[in-house]
Amino acid sequence: MGQRIMKLVLLIPSLQSGGMERVMSQLADFFCKKPDMNVHLVLYGLKRDIFYKIPANLKVYKPPFEFNNKRRIWNTLKTMAFVRKQVKVIDPGSILSFGEYWNNFILLSLLGTSFAVFVSDRCQPDKSLGKLHDFLRKKLYPKAAGVIAQTEKAKQIYSRLFTTNRITIIGNPVRSITLRSPSISEHIVLTVGRLITSKHHDELIKLFVRLNRPGWKLVIVGGDALQQTNSIRLQHLVNELNAKDRVELAGSQADVENYYLRSKIFAFTSSSEGFPNVIGEAQSAGLPVISFDCVAGPSDMVKDGENGYLIPLFDYAAFEQKLGALIDNSFLREKMGVQAKKDIKKFSVDAIGQDFLSLLQSSVKRNPPID
Repeated sequence: MGQRIMKLVLLIPSLQSGGMERVMSQLADFFCKKPDMNVHLVLYGLKRDIFYKIPANLKVYKPPFEFNNKRRIWNTLKTMAFVRKQVKVIDPGSILSFGEYWNNFILLSLLGTSFAVFVSDRCQPDKSLGKLHDFLRKKLYPKAAGVIAQTEKAKQIYSRLFTTNRITIIGNPVRSITLRSPSISEHIVLTVGRLITSKHHDELIKLFVRLNRPGWKLVIVGGDALQQTNSIRLQHLVNELNAKDRVELAGSQADVENYYLRSKIFAFTSSSEGFPNVIGEAQSAGLPVISFDCVAGPSDMVKDGENGYLIPLFDYAAFEQKLGALIDNSFLREKMGVQAKKDIKKFSVDAIGQDFLSLLQSSVKRNPPID
């Protein structure tokens, strides 16, 4: 008797550069390394680009037509028909779909079939997607084999929104960053993130300048996004505070890892998240993290007083006080940094990949043995 093979279908609009797409590519690589798995990827969005490296044995499918926005309804129906037909042809034991807007599309496309479909949202869990999508989620998510929440807070929110108890928490895989050498680290407080209003970089700049710690520097890595031109506004603020020698707007950087390795503290003033990968990356580099306890994600990674500090949302006075304590106490920084690097291992690619695999196998339909 041959080995029983599990067929798995991964569904995502594209593999363009982005957080959701990066996670899907990491999971695809993990699944494709399993000898008893046959992995298929269906890209069905308006653009079906592949930015991330994918395994050679991953089978990829795309609609045989371009999506014409001028005939949006017709092309949407064609795409739904393509997804439904392709999944039926593959006949998988389990299906994983990513994307809060797109999961509704997939569940509608596969409505009435017996496939086990697991859906995972990747955004702030209490964010409204609009009346139509909010309505569809409430109706369709209970029909899924399982709903994957990225954080404990997300699960709590989903439990109120959707009438299903099939909600599982699985975080994002966090890439490993080599522990910095004390000889190359500098007196840098680092933050990484798009320069959008909800990150509150302006408040971080102001409180850092108020701390007035000679020899220390705040470095902000990230570029403009969402049609916001905050880089100009933030640079004006730095100039007004006469802090050009203490605050650096580094812009978008391909080699973010180097910034983690050069720094000693990671500060995060965002007020809304889905799962902040940058916190995990900072912890992987051995940095203590000080973060607002926003919805959602920081509280799943930052253990207050152990590997960093969780600050009540918008309590800038407390944020400033704790950041000052970390700057002034090298022993505390090192102790928390060591603990952070240890704690974040539960979010390694292998650990998270296995969590996904165990869930997908829980409702799996095994294909016949291959002799």
